[in-house]
Amino acid sequence: MAIWLPRLAVDRWRQAEGCERGEGADAEPVALIAETAHGPRIAAANDAGLAAGARPGMPLTDARTLCPALKAVPGDPEGDRAFLERLALWAQRWGPWTALDEADGLLVDVTALAHLFGGEAELLADVQARLAAQGLIARAAIAPTAGAAWALAHYGPERTILAPGEDAETRLSGLPVAALRLEPEAVLVLRRLGLKRLGDLAGIGRDALRRRFRSRSPAANPLLRLDQLLGRVAEPLLPVVAEPPALVQRRLLEPLRHRELLDQAVADLAADIARKLEGRGEGARRLELGLWRVDGDVVIRSLEFAAATRDPAHIARLFAARLDDVDAGFGIELVRLRAAWAEPLALAQADLAGGAEEPGTSLATCLDRLTVRLGADAVRRPVPYASHIPERAQRWRPPLELEPAAQEELAFHARPLKLLDRAEPIAVLYATPDGYPKQFRWRGGLHEVVRVEGPERIAPEWWREKGTARLRDYYRIEDSAGRRYWIYRAGLVGDGRGGLPDWFLQGLCG
Repeated sequence: MAIWLPRLAVDRWRQAEGCERGEGADAEPVALIAETAHGPRIAAANDAGLAAGARPGMPLTDARTLCPALKAVPGDPEGDRAFLERLALWAQRWGPWTALDEADGLLVDVTALAHLFGGEAELLADVQARLAAQGLIARAAIAPTAGAAWALAHYGPERTILAPGEDAETRLSGLPVAALRLEPEAVLVLRRLGLKRLGDLAGIGRDALRRRFRSRSPAANPLLRLDQLLGRVAEPLLPVVAEPPALVQRRLLEPLRHRELLDQAVADLAADIARKLEGRGEGARRLELGLWRVDGDVVIRSLEFAAATRDPAHIARLFAARLDDVDAGFGIELVRLRAAWAEPLALAQADLAGGAEEPGTSLATCLDRLTVRLGADAVRRPVPYASHIPERAQRWRPPLELEPAAQEELAFHARPLKLLDRAEPIAVLYATPDGYPKQFRWRGGLHEVVRVEGPERIAPEWWREKGTARLRDYYRIEDSAGRRYWIYRAGLVGDGRGGLPDWFLQGLCG
């Protein structure tokens, strides 16, 4: 079975933007670009971009001549490849093994498995339904060979099925020569020779094709591709195999009932998994400890680290803090430790003096201890976010998580030192409907305004908020006691988006 994802890059971009097809950010023309030696070129475009004239392979300058409003977004071919590899492992629900098919497709071995889904037609329907639920546009076909399935998925009717005993040469004769998975140069040569369909190759002698196309590369040899399509020549495929996570365990001769012995078993497992991770060149980001009791009950404890590590002492110390509430019952007979999440971790050379690093001196070690003691969500760091709305201009991220891709930097006026969690409504007295306030009442106290700076106007995010969202005019004010505040007026008189403007206090200035 061949699965083709013709809009993989655009579908992944939609998922990253959190929008449905034709809604939100996808409503405007967008093109994913790739940097080339001749400047940026379009790698893919959404529906609005295609309707505006953008085509894959077109220079970005030409596309913007046709559509000046075209939004250019950098493509992510490495991310698309990684996503396709994960999708290949997920697609093993339909067959025992899967293989990558170029950069936008999968091949699945469904031999003698279609009856498990109710037939081949139901299998293809299940494929499209499950991929559509993930926001992916897909075409699928089933045939005796990988080449025939690929040709039908790309150029055949929707959900085509080619039976093993059917005459494949006759059935596929109407497909274009591009269905042979050839390089564009080879397809161009065939078309110049007047060979536009697969059926046209049947009238040409094999010797003539062999003399004209002598390349040993399958993508440049139509004769070899035709034999692979019809099953005359075997086509080797490289399946995608998931590497199992690192796992170590100890099956105990005598059940453990005392905490000291359990800590020793966990320390031994930490040393074992550290050696296994070192052999892979990885470090653990998440570890899961399983304790099998004699009565069949299983206790699971997990740890997530701020940075990849394979320090046995650090791992054992953190797990010791998570085992205080474990009830051993009649005893624990099996202890298992699994690295559910691992990342590459290169070997590091110690200093020339050979001195060992003092425990607890690294930032990651400190963060791990704080997380275990205070909770998974207690240790976070604020990072700026590209939004001109004050309450949205900051996000919280894990302490050592890598920074996201560079965003457009926004220039702001001076912001207060402290923002309230939520802007609080205040009552103000002002000279004119559009003027600055003279007095305001907040939390039961009346404040006389003696100095004012502003306004600073901030427009709502029209792509996220409703059409009734109102403008904000911010003022930095100082009362008679010398205290400074950051207040704003929501809306303008007569703006048609509500009644009289409301006033709010959002921050305290230093």
